[in-house]
Formats: sequence, structure tokens, C-alpha cells
Amino acid sequence: MTSTTPPPPPPPQPPSGGPPSGPGGHGGEPPTGGHGHSHSHGPAAPVSQHLRKVIAAVLIPFAAAVVVGLLVLWPGGAPSHERTGVGMDRQTEQGSVTKVDQVDCADVNVSQPPPNGDTSTPEGRSAQEQANGKCEKATVEVTSGPHAGRTFTEIVQPDASRKLHQGQGVVVAYAPDAPEELQYSVTDVDRKFPLALLAAIFAVAVVLVGRMRGLMALVALAASFALLTLFILPAILQGSNPLVVAVVGASAIMLIALYLCHGLTARTSVAVLGTLVSLLLIGLLGSVFIGWAALTGNTDDNTGLIHGLYPEIDMSGLLLAGVIIGSLGVLDDVTVTQTSAVWELHQADPTMGWRKLYRAGIRIGRDHIASVVNTLVLAYAGAALPLLLLFSIAQSSVGMVANSELVAEEIVRTLVGSIGLVASVPVTTALAALVVSADKGTGVPVGGAPAARGGRGRRRKR
Repeated sequence: MTSTTPPPPPPPQPPSGGPPSGPGGHGGEPPTGGHGHSHSHGPAAPVSQHLRKVIAAVLIPFAAAVVVGLLVLWPGGAPSHERTGVGMDRQTEQGSVTKVDQVDCADVNVSQPPPNGDTSTPEGRSAQEQANGKCEKATVEVTSGPHAGRTFTEIVQPDASRKLHQGQGVVVAYAPDAPEELQYSVTDVDRKFPLALLAAIFAVAVVLVGRMRGLMALVALAASFALLTLFILPAILQGSNPLVVAVVGASAIMLIALYLCHGLTARTSVAVLGTLVSLLLIGLLGSVFIGWAALTGNTDDNTGLIHGLYPEIDMSGLLLAGVIIGSLGVLDDVTVTQTSAVWELHQADPTMGWRKLYRAGIRIGRDHIASVVNTLVLAYAGAALPLLLLFSIAQSSVGMVANSELVAEEIVRTLVGSIGLVASVPVTTALAALVVSADKGTGVPVGGAPAARGGRGRRRKR
């Protein structure tokens, strides 16, 4: 006699609208679109459809305004001008050093010693060394342009900071109006290969560590550089208001970079809003204090050349545009970090209200403020280090150094950017706390009918 074992009863199904009963976290509702896994795999939990609509109502008009601004201000290329042959505004070609000989400086008449032989001054010592020392006589071949193959001689003085060696690539300046023997001169060395190699190492390191997120960061970097070179710089050269161009260009860079790197999510949108508020504050403060401190933006040879070639450009507006664009990269880092911190805090404890979330997030933000402000100040100080050395050599007082326009520009640039960074922490933290605490998820109402689903059909209990 054979006994038969009845089949086991089917597992009980949870009622509609009940709590999730499986590892997928979706209750009795079948997964849609192949997303039958928990949202813990993603970087952030989805928010409700209603909240997404509120965020979209703010950001879509802003993005549309940025697109309109790009279309209206798009320059179509930098305006042409007649070369002056001064500084960076020179026609250049490629060259190569074919031979370097050691010669007496006196034989090539580089310089004559001072009449009285005084070597107590730097000028006297330099002239004495140039007269009695050894100079380099380099033969340089032009390798590009209409005169490729022509050679000329370049004399390198013994106290020159840049030396030449055989086989070295160089950049040569071409002056078509000069006598034939003086048309070409070495203006710099060719650094394309080491710079390209360093850029390749950087790109490989970013992709290896960041993987797809790193690749998207490189794409965003390329897009930012394209906007800078194809829109911001040509538009300013064509006479558009530098502040307006900077605001439109920086906003476009912000939208592209943040959404490419962090995805089209509510969390990224909150970071965009925090960055936008901080940029507006930086623009307002920069405009007030650049005008109040009477900063012209024309403080060195390069800005002087720009003003001479394009006198219609507002140089103080160009200074303000630089402040806005320079602050954008660090702002993105701060706002994304703060938004992510609040999101993670909410996921760790969904019962936290917005006040508790804000207090926890701002504690993280205080550490971020300290490190970022120090980073920004040191970055500007490092860029202005030669200038600070000159003031130190001159033994000028701190007040006199700070009052000079060269240093005052850096002070305003640093402090305005730092104020914007500091303000971005509480602003972004408050926005993120309000958004995640106001999100009621996509649960089921009391009547039992399923609510409109957002975030790919996931339900969350609060």
C-alpha cells in the first residue's frame, strides 16, 4: 500500500496595500519594468510623484531660461582682429632646436658691462656675467607655416631661466613686418606631449577608480570646457555683458555636470537648487564689493592687452564673471555632498523630521565648511604666490599689500567665493531636509486603492 503525501499549501499572500513581505520590498505587487530588486542597490531612494512634480515645476522653467539664454547670446565664434604682435597676441609656429653651441657672450654682443664696473646692483652683476660668461647659440629650424625649413639663431644668456637643448621642440614667434633675419624668435618650449600624457594618466585614473561615474565625470568635464571655449569666451569678446554670459554659461555647466555625474534624480535636483541659490548670492556680493572697492579688473599685461584689443569689454564685469565661474566647481562638490548626507540620514532613520535631519546634516556640513574654505584660500594664495613674494621682498606692510588692486582682487575673489560656499551648506541642507521629510512616499491611502506610483513602483513606510 502506497501512501501519498499531500502537496504543501501555497504560501500566504499579503493583502493589497500591506507591508512588503519579501526581499524585494514590493509586497504583493509584481515588479514592473524588470526592477524586482530593492532600492538599496541605487544611490538614493525615490521620492513621491507629487514631490517630483514640485521640483520639476521649479527647475524646468530655469533650464528653459538657460537654453533661451544660450540661444540668444550664442556668439558663433570669436571676432577677428588685426594682430598687434604684443604678448600673447602674436602669430606663432612650431620649431625644433637642431644645434646648440657654447660661445663667449662678448663675441655675440649680448650685453656690455656697466661703464664703471659696478656689480653692487642686480643689474650690474647680470651685465657683468653676460659680458664675461658663456652664452648658448642655438640653431632653430621652423617646422610649420609658410617658411617651414628656414633656420635662425637664438642667443640664450647665461642668466636665462629657460635653456635650450638639441632636439627640443619650441614655439617660435613670427613677425612678418620685421627684417627677414629678425622675423623669427623663440618664445616658449613645446609642452604638448607631457601635458597630453598627464591628461591621459588623469583620465585613466578617474575611470579606473570611478568606473562609469568617473567616465560620466570626464564627459561632463569635456562639456564644461566646450561651453567655456565655444560660448563664454567668444560671447564676452563679442561685447555681451560678462556677468550675464557667466550666469548663463555657469548655469548650463552646472545642469550638465550635475545631472551627467549624479543622474536625473530628485537628490541631484536639490543639489542644483542649492548651487543656484549660492551662485546668485556670489553674484550679488561680487557685484557690490567689486564696485565698492573700485576694482577695474585691469591689473596686469594680459588684462591690459585684452582692454587694448577690445575696449568695449567691461573689465570689472569680466572680473565678476571669473569669480562666479571659479566658485562653481567647489560649490558643486559642497551641495552634492550635503544633499547625499541628508538622504543617507533619512534612509538610516525614516522617522526623523526635517529639523532633526537639518541638525544632523549641518553637523556634517560644518566639517565640510572648514576644509573647503581653507582649500579655496590656499588655492588662491598658491596662484598669487609670486606676487606675494614681491611684496615680501619690498617689505611692504600688510595694509599696503592688501590695498593694492592686484591683491585686493584676490581678496574679494576669495572672500566672496567663500561666503557663497559657507552659505551653500545651510541652504542645501535645509532644502534636502525639507524635501525628504515632506516626501510621503507612494504608499496606499486608507481606502485601499493603490496610489499613483513614483520611483518605479516602490512603496515605502514612514
